[in-house]
Amino acid sequence: METLSCVHQYPFATLKELGGCPLRGHWGEKVFGNDNPIVLELGCGKGEYAVGMGRLYPDKNFIGIDIKGARMWTGAKEAETEGLNNVAFLRTSIHLLPSFFAPGEIAEIWITFPDPQMKKVNKRLTGTHFMSIYSEVLRPDGMIHLKTDSPFLYAYTSEMLRHNGLSPEMATDDLYASELNAVVPPIKTFYEQQWLSRGLTSKYIAWKLPGGIASSLSEPEVDIEPDTYRSFGRGTLQGF
Repeated sequence: METLSCVHQYPFATLKELGGCPLRGHWGEKVFGNDNPIVLELGCGKGEYAVGMGRLYPDKNFIGIDIKGARMWTGAKEAETEGLNNVAFLRTSIHLLPSFFAPGEIAEIWITFPDPQMKKVNKRLTGTHFMSIYSEVLRPDGMIHLKTDSPFLYAYTSEMLRHNGLSPEMATDDLYASELNAVVPPIKTFYEQQWLSRGLTSKYIAWKLPGGIASSLSEPEVDIEPDTYRSFGRGTLQGF
């Protein structure tokens, strides 16, 4: 990871020594050499979305973020080999986003196939805890995108928005049978293709966070049926 120029790693000790991340507020200038919109892929894993969108949209900059470097290395190596100057990777916790990005520095956030965290709402990447974090770095008109195979997470996110008076800009519980398929980037991760081959549908929802609303967000009090297939190994799905 340390040999790849597109990878940025700042352990706590380094951040303390530097007095914070020196790239905060300067990613466009110091990393990408332009002022194009910056898009984050959170929990990027192998970085398939960051790299795929970097290829499709040269007029935007993409940063894949994950805490696990072993997985991230795959996408970082691809970006480096292909010379994708609009793709970078940051190894850190999502909780620390405000330490790495200035207010309004981020134009869009993509959350692709995260763990739905059915028992731990504060770890749910579309929960109100993380909405507050995203609001600190996202533009007032910035979009948040969720793509998931989880009926639970899709239902929860839809209910969280409704409960807080927010309307999705786009939403479907079956992306590839929807007209939104022509709008959403045509990227299928290895993980997504596995679930599609086993009969699950990909769900997609996108929304905006109005300025100042994050502090007033609250969790919906609603029971949502869990994803029973997640009780099984990845090679076996209930009902198949």
